[in-house]
Amino acid sequence: MINPLAEKAPCLSQLGCSRMLLCFAENDDYIPKEIWIQFVEGVKKSGWKGDLKLKVKEVENFYRLYKSGRFERFYDVHGLFYVPPSPQHPSNGVFSKDVTISPHVSVRLYLPENIPNSQKIPVLVYFHGGGLVIDSAFFNLHHNYVNSLASELKMVAVSVDYRLAPEVDVPTIYEDCWTALQWVASHANENSYNKDSWLTNFCDFGTVFIAGDSAGGNLVYHMTMRAGKENLNNDLKITGSIFAYPYFFFPNVEIDEEGLANKVWGYICPPLECGLLSPRDSPLINPLSKKAPSLMGLGCSRILVCMGKEDDLIPLGIGVRFVEGVKESGWDGEVVYLEFDDGHAFQMYKPECDEAKRMMKCYADFIHR
Repeated sequence: MINPLAEKAPCLSQLGCSRMLLCFAENDDYIPKEIWIQFVEGVKKSGWKGDLKLKVKEVENFYRLYKSGRFERFYDVHGLFYVPPSPQHPSNGVFSKDVTISPHVSVRLYLPENIPNSQKIPVLVYFHGGGLVIDSAFFNLHHNYVNSLASELKMVAVSVDYRLAPEVDVPTIYEDCWTALQWVASHANENSYNKDSWLTNFCDFGTVFIAGDSAGGNLVYHMTMRAGKENLNNDLKITGSIFAYPYFFFPNVEIDEEGLANKVWGYICPPLECGLLSPRDSPLINPLSKKAPSLMGLGCSRILVCMGKEDDLIPLGIGVRFVEGVKESGWDGEVVYLEFDDGHAFQMYKPECDEAKRMMKCYADFIHR
């Protein structure tokens, strides 16, 4: 009566419907997600011929906005916490250290061990996700992921810790990220100040990539566009930009109106206050907006766009429409578009799964060729 998978329970292939939608919360204290996962697996194994869709609510209790305007982030609920760097003893084959580059911007640098002083390796500047309102380059989720990128891709990685909304507005976040990118570019000149030895000794500034997941993908877009319009220090060029399920909205792509992505953007960029009819009209979130600059101005030579087929926050159509827009713009760079059989941030939450390993290989193929 309580266990549909019990030996005495009827076979689930006899379910008397043609479609089924299962909804569960990622953090449910009463019915853990493992119960639903086992049920779904049981339905699939039973041979039931219907259409099964799974809806996971992953966004409960990430933050709370008080009437006073105070914004509280619940990192502990989701297992997010500060992780110190490893400047002396490598973690999984990678040294790491923190550098403050301005009063408001810091970075965590990652250097694979056993790199000869005479060898120069590519540079990866990484922008973390989190809806522009949560997470940090110094927290476990992105620290572990960027650490693995540096290890697997054999790159010097620079993970940017920028200020968050709503304490600052979105353009200020973009300015923080540009400050970090300009700081990295400054190392291409031997006579620059505020230098870091890891960057000067090991970086090949002829192969510079920038990457980001979700909101970090939005940051990658704005940094790439700005690099196409303004010169980076020492006229540094971005070789490639990597977008993992970028935080964009397009009017003709359906999204969950009650989902976290839509709610957060409506809060940090209220349409009426910004002179817009809809949050999706903003050129900050919509690269195809009439107010957005032409994608022909992308300041890199190639882009990689990766999307998850089961992503409830950033649907596939976002990536498809962005790639279409890039091609329609007349931009003369190379575009690579890939889809993965998993959901939002799978490569960080499940780094050992097959699709995460495939994504890592795709990154390697895109960078080292």
